[in-house]
Amino acid sequence: MIDRWIAEATECDFKVALEVKKPKSWLKTVSAFANGIGGTLFFGVDDNRNIVGLSDVQTDAEIISRLIKERITPLPEFVLTPMQEQGKGLLSLTVYSGSSTPYFYKADGVTEAYARIGNESVAAPDYMLRELILKGTNRTFDSLITDSRKADYSFTLLEATYLERTKLHFESTDYVSFGLSDKEGYLTNAGRLLSDQYIVYNSRIFCTRWNGLDKGSVFDDAVDDKEYEGNLIYLLRSGTEFVRNNSKVRFEKKEQYRVDKPDYSERAITEALVNALIHRDYLVMGSEIHIDIYDDRLEIHSPGGMYRGKPIQECGLDEIDSVRRNPVLADLFHRMKFMERRGSGIKKILYETAKLPGYAEEMKPVFHSTQSSFSVTLMNVNYSARLQSDQDSDRDSDQDSDQDVTKKILDFCSMARSKREICEYLGFNNLTYFTRTYLNPLLEEKVLLRTVPDKPSSKNQKYIRA
Repeated sequence: MIDRWIAEATECDFKVALEVKKPKSWLKTVSAFANGIGGTLFFGVDDNRNIVGLSDVQTDAEIISRLIKERITPLPEFVLTPMQEQGKGLLSLTVYSGSSTPYFYKADGVTEAYARIGNESVAAPDYMLRELILKGTNRTFDSLITDSRKADYSFTLLEATYLERTKLHFESTDYVSFGLSDKEGYLTNAGRLLSDQYIVYNSRIFCTRWNGLDKGSVFDDAVDDKEYEGNLIYLLRSGTEFVRNNSKVRFEKKEQYRVDKPDYSERAITEALVNALIHRDYLVMGSEIHIDIYDDRLEIHSPGGMYRGKPIQECGLDEIDSVRRNPVLADLFHRMKFMERRGSGIKKILYETAKLPGYAEEMKPVFHSTQSSFSVTLMNVNYSARLQSDQDSDRDSDQDSDQDVTKKILDFCSMARSKREICEYLGFNNLTYFTRTYLNPLLEEKVLLRTVPDKPSSKNQKYIRA
């Protein structure tokens, strides 16, 4: 029976016994469950789910109820249930997700709100506490009025894009009705994010095309690197253009036509990037969206996990509720036909990717979230074919034997040289292939040395003959 209860609990925690002298050890979990998606505490069960039992279930139940009422504020909704398992008495404490957040533990001279990070209850970080405060007052970040006056800023890109996509003019009254400003002319955060000027510091995208399958030094291992900041429409266009410029479209000739075979679905990329821009958490200071393109995949990372929900990898992708962290932005982007209001972006990413020529089930997009981040990984459907082609190209273009190549490298590295300098000197196009085939063996044999041996990925890394 206990296994069924645990399986049905979205989040659960276990306590061998009721800690009365130091109740914060379990009360902080009560706070975290109420501030999150809820959960269940089992008393009389150890961390390995072994049934230990409680000596006095009735007394423990009375103490639990009293301490929650005394030390958690505001009072969360909870249910205490006595249970019998293997002839031993247990208690299950189910705490429901609350709407009057944040729920604080308040005792011992301490007032703290807690949140679940993984399987632990920890003090809520500042950005999470600010979001809990907004949730408790039924407000969102994008709807908050700021001290920025609309008259001090321009909105040329917004108005031009709105006309282009809707065939309607953006009227002055629309700023108020769409939630971009109030009647006194002060911008909301949504309005600030759509001005032509860069006035929201976190409104940024960092884009990198890495040469290989992993991150390295931007200065040595990045083929292309761009940073964009400002208006959300500008960020959307810049991000999609960066991906377009750093991916390829292969084609296959048929008898009377040809089949284009792009690395990624452009519609899927647009959906993923719109979701990142609209649903990200702008309260995380010093944060930005990252687009990382590798040889075999593309990753989009945005600040802020699932909004009022469990991690996406624990959800059925067909069962995700459409709860919007920034509804003002979502509504406007829906009006401009960048996204749908009913939250079908994930389904669209899956559907559009599956339509690509060369797609296989193992290339299905991957979604992952934590309390503080959300990521989408799109696989390059042409990676295997291109890798073989690049290797063949390198072999065909280079007529020298391995010994000749090695001698050339060692002669060239009589002075310290960067990896890119060596590749350009030898005429290699594929940096990953060169590193794996030639550079790494020479380093292992210690006939070639790093100039910064303690930091292999240093931006200043060079190589010199031993």
